Amino acid sequence: MRRVVFLTLLALALPIAAWADGIDLTNQYGSISITNAGISSTQSQLTSFNGIVPPAHRNLGSVTFTTGALATGSIRWGGTFSATGSSFVVVGKGNYGQPKGTIFSGSFVGPITWTLTSAPNAKTLTYVLSGTIQGMLYDGRIVSGTTSQTFYTVNGQLIGEGIAHIRSGSTNLTVPEPGTLGLLGTGLVGIAGMFRRKLIGA
Repeated sequence: MRRVVFLTLLALALPIAAWADGIDLTNQYGSISITNAGISSTQSQLTSFNGIVPPAHRNLGSVTFTTGALATGSIRWGGTFSATGSSFVVVGKGNYGQPKGTIFSGSFVGPITWTLTSAPNAKTLTYVLSGTIQGMLYDGRIVSGTTSQTFYTVNGQLIGEGIAHIRSGSTNLTVPEPGTLGLLGTGLVGIAGMFRRKLIGA
């Protein structure tokens, strides 16, 4: 009976594990241009790729993104931006073991949240841009994930010039494994069923 339970649990766990793997990315530095027409980033450096970190004063590549137009709220107080016309692209240099060329190319999916996280009248204002992204990985697989980008600025720069600076960014891409794990799980369910029949027969 214990074998049956073990095999059944293993069979159920494997398809879940097939979606458990992911790619974690971080980025830093660079700036953004922000207007009611949308946000665009420039010169943000890829600072880690699944545990790969470059030596000091080096980077792994770049992260660039754009949003659609402001949909609700305001630039000053926070709101949401549209995903229409958006993009999210990660490019690797390939010099420290990470992929070379376009690692991920996609766009935002659904509303993009723009949240004021500092006190409203603070000298330095901080905001977080977050949303769901979807696109193609460097190996051709279609993946989805989430990104959260933290910015800092001052009132004059943000409202007068539409400028903010990227303090840090974190992105996680959920990467499905090949369907063989799912097939293996189905096979194990079948084996568990055979064991069960034999035990009942005995």
